[in-house]
Amino acid sequence: MTLEKTYSLDGIDLQILTILETDGRITIKQLAQKIDMSAPSVNERLRRLESREIIRNFTINIDLSMLGYPLEAIVRIKPRSGKLKQVETMINSQRRFISCDRVTGDDCYIAKLILRSIDELDHLLEPFHDCAETNTSIVKSSLIKKREPFSS
Repeated sequence: MTLEKTYSLDGIDLQILTILETDGRITIKQLAQKIDMSAPSVNERLRRLESREIIRNFTINIDLSMLGYPLEAIVRIKPRSGKLKQVETMINSQRRFISCDRVTGDDCYIAKLILRSIDELDHLLEPFHDCAETNTSIVKSSLIKKREPFSS
C-alpha cells in the first residue's frame, strides 16, 4: 500500500469494520440496527469501503485444531547464498505453511507452520536443510490471533 492510497475513516466506518471483524456474516439489516442507521446507508458505506479496498473480502475463521492440526510452529528461515528463490518456491509449495513474511534482520522469512504432531516437524523441515538454516519455536498459546488496529 502506498501513502497516496490511504484513507481516513469516520466513527461510523470504524463501527462497521469493528462489527464485521467480529461477525462477517451479519446481515445489512442487523448491521444497520446495531449502528442506528438505515440499511441503504450502511450498504452504501460498505460499497465505498470495498471500492477503496479497505474491505478486500469476507472470510471465515477456521479452527485448525478441529481439522487435526492442534500445533503451530513459528519458523525463521535464512536461505543459504544463492538459494533465496528456491526457498521461496519450497515455502509456497508446502501447504502446511499458513503464513509467511519476508523480514529484515538475520532471517529472510518468518513463517507459521501447522502440525498434526511434533513428530512431523523434522519431516516437514528436512527438505530445507540443504538450502537454508531454520530456527523453530512451537506456539504455546496466542495472545492475539489477528485483529485490526482500530478495534477496541
